[in-house]
Amino acid sequence: MNQSLKMSTKNHNKYRRDKPWDNEDIDHWKVEEWKAGDMATPMAEESSFATLFPAYREKYLQEVWPMVTKTLKREGISCELNLIEGSMTVRTTRKTADPYLILKARDLIKLLARSIPAEQALKILQDGNEADVIKIGGLVRNKDRFIKRRQRLLGPNGQTLKAIELLTGCYVLVQGNTVATMGPFKGIKQVRNIVVDCMKNVHPIYNIKALMIKRELAKDPELVHENWDRFLPSFKRQSGTSAAKKPKKKIEKKKYTPFPPAQQPSKMDLQLESGEYFLSEAQRKRKKDEEKRISKNELNDAKKSKHKSVLQPPREKKRKVEAEAESEDLSKRVKDKLQKTSKNSSKKSKSYVLD
Repeated sequence: MNQSLKMSTKNHNKYRRDKPWDNEDIDHWKVEEWKAGDMATPMAEESSFATLFPAYREKYLQEVWPMVTKTLKREGISCELNLIEGSMTVRTTRKTADPYLILKARDLIKLLARSIPAEQALKILQDGNEADVIKIGGLVRNKDRFIKRRQRLLGPNGQTLKAIELLTGCYVLVQGNTVATMGPFKGIKQVRNIVVDCMKNVHPIYNIKALMIKRELAKDPELVHENWDRFLPSFKRQSGTSAAKKPKKKIEKKKYTPFPPAQQPSKMDLQLESGEYFLSEAQRKRKKDEEKRISKNELNDAKKSKHKSVLQPPREKKRKVEAEAESEDLSKRVKDKLQKTSKNSSKKSKSYVLD
């Protein structure tokens, strides 16, 4: 039986040759530096990207655009700001030495449109920095709930956002229906997970706590290559646990009856039963006034009784000391009486003897 199982399982790596990048010494996350002489001939075709920007960014972009143009020209990329259409465009030129820079320039104009300052957005052109714009507008349907969850990302006085930036090493900006991030690949992935979880009603503090634990574990050389699941906290949903404990209410099914329910008496029927229907308007008004007066008197009596109960002084309990003093006085009085009675009796007896 075991032999047949071994024969049935195929070894897909039987004819696979070792590739030069299969070496464990190679760091696959490392970004190789691009040099000017790496591309012998200029680019054959022009590549371009364009993006729209909101009207409130127009004034700021006009002020900053000379600095952006100067920086991109140094890298061999041309740019254009169209105020009529409200768009920004970047293009490659014959002087473009690095073909990947056009994608970096595309991310630059995206970040500028998402209200990131130009000094910060221009850092995207450096190696090791990448950008990501996370769309959060469609993750929550209710507008009030969306605003509350977006506020959780910022935290009180922006402290939660600062903690996320320190732990991930990324720049994060929450603006409208998007969250723009800049930084290394690993940090951007962590920020995306935190933002998406926050929109799914998982507080950012849980992910921040997990990141802090991972940061400390990475410093220990013995635990670097081990599984960290046993160290990470597991947070359970309170709503799910409380709902599981509560027993479900059993809905009792009513007996099926083919006949409809009895018709309820109308206002006229009730007036006929009480005899109010045959009264005149003046009599009805008098009756209503009497009912109001009676109800008002009852309310007043109830209020007065309540007020009296509040004003009555509470019964004070006698203290132990006073009670003991009273008992001592009583005992003294009893002793004095006994002594007087004994003296009177002795005097009487003496008088009888003399006689």
